Amino acid sequence: MTPEVALEKRKQMIEDGFCVIDDILTEEFLQELRDESERLIAGHVQPDDVIYQGQHVNVRGEDNAYIQKLLAWQPSRDALEQIGFGDFTASGGIIILTKDPGAPALYWHQDWMRWNDPLSCAPWPQTIFLNYYLSDTTPENGCLKVIPGTHRRRIDLHDRLVPAHEQGARFVEEDHPVMFSDHPHQVDVCVKAGSLVLADARILHSAYKNHTDVRRTLILAWHSRPNTVPDYWDEVIPEPVANRDENAGYVGSRIPGKYLK
Repeated sequence: MTPEVALEKRKQMIEDGFCVIDDILTEEFLQELRDESERLIAGHVQPDDVIYQGQHVNVRGEDNAYIQKLLAWQPSRDALEQIGFGDFTASGGIIILTKDPGAPALYWHQDWMRWNDPLSCAPWPQTIFLNYYLSDTTPENGCLKVIPGTHRRRIDLHDRLVPAHEQGARFVEEDHPVMFSDHPHQVDVCVKAGSLVLADARILHSAYKNHTDVRRTLILAWHSRPNTVPDYWDEVIPEPVANRDENAGYVGSRIPGKYLK
């Protein structure tokens, strides 16, 4: 990645809330991950409450050599360093997520769990997900959709959504008119197998239904950085962030509050 491309990727993460890095996995490692994910899925019983996420297999790197290899994958580390995200560290585990043939869409949601913390209005990302795609993706087989900028800007949808995942969204009906709606500003994130999608935990995102007869698989890894101002940041620091009390106890919340304008 050239310095110019790296800077553009960082700008896109800050302004849009996501970016794509192509060809992050070698063909050999991609096939290893496909084989291992299929092996893990074969021994997994999908809980009823994650039907919209598909197969939802949690694996710790310390328990699986292939996953540990992925979490330490040097091309990914190099890309993060080049973008300026070298201080992000992995949680230590991954989630295998699928859209099986005919599987329903994933509802609109965001994954930030610290909306009471002033860091919620930081222009830079604090927690990101890394989606490694093991399949080519299109709207036909369940590609990711995002609404750019919604990690930092409130839109009408924020105040109409059922809270994410176990707090309600997993139990909505498949025809819910808001949770599975189209939005005029949504962007389809279509990628090739072996590509990496980086996205801010705060961004509104979802995925299409899989209308094909082939499983669409990705491996998701969460990464977070320290509660500090990044070294690359030389612009204005929002007042709530500048005045944040590091020792305060901020109650966790999935629901956007006063810090999302």
